[in-house]
Amino acid sequence: MQELHDAPLAPLTTFRLGGPATRLVTATTDAEVIAAVHEADDTGTPLLLIGGGSNLVIGDKGFDGTALHIATRGFSLDGTTLELAAGEIWTDAVARTVEAGLAGVECLAGIPGSAGATPIQNVGAYGQEVSATITEVTAYDRRSRETVALSNADCAFSYRHSRFKADPERYVVLRVRFELEDAGGLSAPLRYAETARALGVEAGDRVPLTAARETVLKLRAGKGMVLDPEDHDTWSAGSFFTNPILTDEQFAEFRSRVAERLGDAVEPPAFPAGDGRVKTSAAWLIDKAGFTKGYGTGPARISTKHTLALTNRGEATTEDLLALAREVVAGVHDAFGVSLVNEPVTVGVSL
Repeated sequence: MQELHDAPLAPLTTFRLGGPATRLVTATTDAEVIAAVHEADDTGTPLLLIGGGSNLVIGDKGFDGTALHIATRGFSLDGTTLELAAGEIWTDAVARTVEAGLAGVECLAGIPGSAGATPIQNVGAYGQEVSATITEVTAYDRRSRETVALSNADCAFSYRHSRFKADPERYVVLRVRFELEDAGGLSAPLRYAETARALGVEAGDRVPLTAARETVLKLRAGKGMVLDPEDHDTWSAGSFFTNPILTDEQFAEFRSRVAERLGDAVEPPAFPAGDGRVKTSAAWLIDKAGFTKGYGTGPARISTKHTLALTNRGEATTEDLLALAREVVAGVHDAFGVSLVNEPVTVGVSL
């Protein structure tokens, strides 16, 4: 294991923000990961897990404890069963499954971060979520101090949520197993209207895997959602806010506020979310509340390509970013009575 003291954490995040860690340990095997966790738990040292750093907002003061960078590697494909080490780069893994002619995660191309983070957040985009293909997660249970295997049902997946996110101090993901589909080189049925339109097909159709992946990458790049060190619109955590899920009663109140502000002819986005609930669009809310693309004059601004991404224009601090986030949250609530929830994990800070 590599060990550094007073180590900068900003370079390990896609925001490129945050102060140093008292100690930074980089683990390249499962055994090293477990050993580092054991040491922290045995000594009562605060522990911060870092994978690809694409979903982290670290405070300017940094982290007083041990930051564990999980850099394990492992890609195993047995028929349609894929197993990834937690530290595998997700975008590379998706590309390899497409090359192998297997469907199930092709529309998750271009999402930054590591494989081990995907079940925590139940990563999803363009009509796919990892919960649809994950069959098992191998994790270290800090409570029982043993390695455990959790089935898909055990993971308690829901929209951008899981058992791991609900209890972040308990599990350390080590490996993730997926069951993919051999559809003769075709994608899974397209579930996202924008993707289908871009490909000139209908929702529910299948297309060649490479076409699905390349189309998603182009759509993401057009929104600043594919990492590019030269493009400050990608110095972000992707979507900073989750799409709000409202009860029928809350949605009715929301529609009333929309009509009052924007006129009776305007209908807000609405998608069934089950259990008498409705999902609406955070991006739509932000835009209609007056926070348009490129909003802001300081070093932290809304992306010029997508209203859901808050970005570091190169000289921002975490406090700059949080000030912008709080302004957006307050503005949306004042305009529509809906409370936005941040998607990235905050360390040492909060909205």
